[in-house]
Amino acid sequence: MSDKNSMNTKDFLIGSLIGGIVGASTALFLAPKSGKELRSDLNEQAQLARDKTTQFTTTAYDKGNEWATYAKEKSSNIAKVVSDQSAQVVGKVKEATANLKSEAEDAANSASDIVEDLAGDVKDSGEEIAETVEKEVSDIQAKISEETTTK
Repeated sequence: MSDKNSMNTKDFLIGSLIGGIVGASTALFLAPKSGKELRSDLNEQAQLARDKTTQFTTTAYDKGNEWATYAKEKSSNIAKVVSDQSAQVVGKVKEATANLKSEAEDAANSASDIVEDLAGDVKDSGEEIAETVEKEVSDIQAKISEETTTK
């Protein structure tokens, strides 16, 4: 909406300037004056037109510089915000990665401990089974020996 207002203001100023020049020129040509007076009036009006044009040019240049400075400040602020937020995201990703790595190491250590415990349990169970089997075999041999000696 402000762009439309800016265009309307600009068009109005240009129209006013052109209308003023045309009106002044028409008044000069229609007024009953001598050639010398007419030339003098034309020179005055031309000088006024140059002065106003210079004034408008200076104003436009100043406003353009002001808007350029404003745009630079805003874009600098936006770049800073984006940079800060990017740094925060990178930090959070690094932190999450470190946490995942730590959790993975903890899980690996836990798995290793569980395997060692199971290996120890299997070894103990294996020894118990071997002792039980040895005892049973000894009992069977003893029975066989007893039966063969009693016969």
